Amino acid sequence: MTEIWFYHLQRQTLDNVLPGLIEKCLARGWRVVVQARSGERLEAIDHLLWTYSDASFLAHGSARDGDADLQPVYLSTGPENPNGAAVRFFVERAPISPSLGEPQACAYTRAINVFDGADDDELTDARAQWRQLKEQGFAMAYWRQDDTGRWEKAG
Repeated sequence: MTEIWFYHLQRQTLDNVLPGLIEKCLARGWRVVVQARSGERLEAIDHLLWTYSDASFLAHGSARDGDADLQPVYLSTGPENPNGAAVRFFVERAPISPSLGEPQACAYTRAINVFDGADDDELTDARAQWRQLKEQGFAMAYWRQDDTGRWEKAG
């Protein structure tokens, strides 16, 4: 069954955190899908993954690029998984449950919801999604940043 992790941003922005989290997944040999609610946010993530570091970039694509099955990281606003990803990131309040389907049929090793704790809408939505997914029987974990910005598992 898919593990679902919630990353509560408190000291850093999504743009500061997302590339590093994706790098860790790719280092494990996992392909990734990043799902947002809007095309505008995906365009910003597209740009971020090419430019987040002077020394590196994260190869990625979306439906407009074609060859989705060859992309190590696929950007989407929908529930598809054309690159056979093992990990799916949800940002910008993207709905988790529709992309996972029934818990027994889920192909993901891990689903990760990254939300901004300073944004009341994102925080409220994360809490509602947590309750819904917990009721569906998913294994859940909550991660928050400590005073130095490192991630620590809570609860």
